[in-house]
Amino acid sequence: MDLLQGQLSDGVLDQLTKQIGANDKQQTAAATAGIMNTLVGALAKNASNPEGAQSLSNALDRDHDGSVLTDLMGMFTGGGQAQQQNSRAMNGSGILNHILGDRQGGAIDMISKLSGLDSGKTGNLMTMLAPLLMGALGKTKRQQGLDVGGLAGLLSGTVTQQRQSQQNPTMGLVTKFLDADGDGSIADDVANIGMKLLGGLFGRKK
Repeated sequence: MDLLQGQLSDGVLDQLTKQIGANDKQQTAAATAGIMNTLVGALAKNASNPEGAQSLSNALDRDHDGSVLTDLMGMFTGGGQAQQQNSRAMNGSGILNHILGDRQGGAIDMISKLSGLDSGKTGNLMTMLAPLLMGALGKTKRQQGLDVGGLAGLLSGTVTQQRQSQQNPTMGLVTKFLDADGDGSIADDVANIGMKLLGGLFGRKK
């Protein structure tokens, strides 16, 4: 999460807002926080069993070395070093299918309600951010020399830390969503938390 926070500067958020056709950067920031929470939570859940953890570890070793982080502007505009990236590393839709499966629609609906960003733009943003998250995770795995167990521990520890953080009250909601049947029917919880709390992950309070 620290690595991701360092990457998502105001300039990058401006570019993301432009790319998805949104008008409010704060909605983009809020949706970005919700997306990252949701994807990290889903990865942790998937890696909680040995088969899922091994599959994730293999995918990171094969396709996600972190090089995607060296040119984020190019990644989001389709130029620069992004053109040289492994196609699987840049396939946001494919990554989301692996991480969320049939829960993707419910996750988009939840994040859209939380952030105020419409569902179409939220879906596009999620597709753009998925390769960034996998790149950051792959880079961390290499830097820390994590084996399969270490990778699963990193993810579960991150979820626990985020759930306990007073600045990030949404991880509990994300966990509830992932533990439910995936139909996205948590509207009351979403309404109670509200958009203004989501931006805390990236410290954007303006």
